[in-house]
Amino acid sequence: MDIQVKLAELAASSLKKGQFLVEVVASSKNLSKITVIVEGDEGVTIDDCGQISRELSKKLDELDFGNSRYVLEVTTPGLDHPLRLKRQFHKNVGRLLKVRRKDSSVLQGRLVALDEDQIILKHEIKEGRAAMEMETTILFEEIEKAFVIVSFK
Repeated sequence: MDIQVKLAELAASSLKKGQFLVEVVASSKNLSKITVIVEGDEGVTIDDCGQISRELSKKLDELDFGNSRYVLEVTTPGLDHPLRLKRQFHKNVGRLLKVRRKDSSVLQGRLVALDEDQIILKHEIKEGRAAMEMETTILFEEIEKAFVIVSFK
């Protein structure tokens, strides 16, 4: 079994209800650093990250993966981390997103809805001095990256 898959399984088994695994990144150099990125439907606290880290660390210590020394980091996705899972999009309905499509076009707008196949963004289009609101549907398969935009208004 691929060690990356095994790490993801172990990390996922350490999560509580409502929490989900976004990504596991293991350095290619003897697995010296393992980063586990988790998210939750109701958020994830620093205490949650600590609990997940302790539980996962015990499991990793029991598993002989060829390296007795490693750094384990359990964190949540930061603002610079793209949305990867549909579940993350659900959590961010109502927030501003910047979406880069695979055709390199970029659209910024408020995520107003989504379903299994697509998201709907509400955004402004300016024509001269007039601006009108428009909704654009984007298929998940068209999205290269999507980021939440923090507004300080």
